[in-house]
Amino acid sequence: MRVYMMTDMECVAGIVTIPDYVRPEGKYYEYGRELATLEFNAAVEGLLEAGATDILIADAHGPGSVKPSLLHPAARVLTGRPWTYSDAWQRPFDVAIMIGQHAMSNTDGGHLSHTGSTDREEMTMNGVVVGEIALNMLAAGYFGTPYIMLSGDDAACAEFRALCPNGVTVSVIEGIKRGSAAGLTGEENRRHNVPAIHCAPKKARELIRDGAREALERAKTTRFEPYTMSPPYELVRLTRPDEHGKRRRAVVHGKTVLEALQATVVYEEVTE
Repeated sequence: MRVYMMTDMECVAGIVTIPDYVRPEGKYYEYGRELATLEFNAAVEGLLEAGATDILIADAHGPGSVKPSLLHPAARVLTGRPWTYSDAWQRPFDVAIMIGQHAMSNTDGGHLSHTGSTDREEMTMNGVVVGEIALNMLAAGYFGTPYIMLSGDDAACAEFRALCPNGVTVSVIEGIKRGSAAGLTGEENRRHNVPAIHCAPKKARELIRDGAREALERAKTTRFEPYTMSPPYELVRLTRPDEHGKRRRAVVHGKTVLEALQATVVYEEVTE
């Protein structure tokens, strides 16, 4: 079976803050890349045990999180900037999984939760509030591929299960900061949902390996439906207030979900 693996970094076990761990200038960024790549490798091991024949890892975290020197030899990686959903899905896949994924902006109890950027308040697709989980699932759905598994924090797992009830989830982080970050500035949001309880990285990798194996085995006998919405598509991005309380909004449209996801974005100031 051919497997597409979407990867992120913020909800890899051991990733504590955004400035220090997931940005290139952060003092623990290289360590964070190691933690992330080892989690991706663990998923590869589980997929291979369940019979995967082709595994493509999409290095989707903004500046990148895959460390090629540590990458499992059975996997290939899509990396380099920029790349689009069209680039990622040039070949067909049977199923897809997400590793290291966080919940959407303003999620109660979400660890480092955001949608695309910590400076963004929310995104909606056809009026439905969506996070990176739903957006990735919609992109895969355009190509007829279902997601079957996600690893990340508790909140991301719950968000995924709401969209894919028969999918496998592996929680490696429990966010403990209660309350929404709605209305906070980007900087306030980056400090809001940092406290969390993490699995030991080695234990997290064991859980992810087992979860990936279980998910692919389940896919052999269970019907997974691609996640879709009905056309046409309107994707709205709203920023968090800046230090002066100003927000900006961008609206794009598409006849297909891929057109909406890849459309040129122009922000305009929101007027009350």
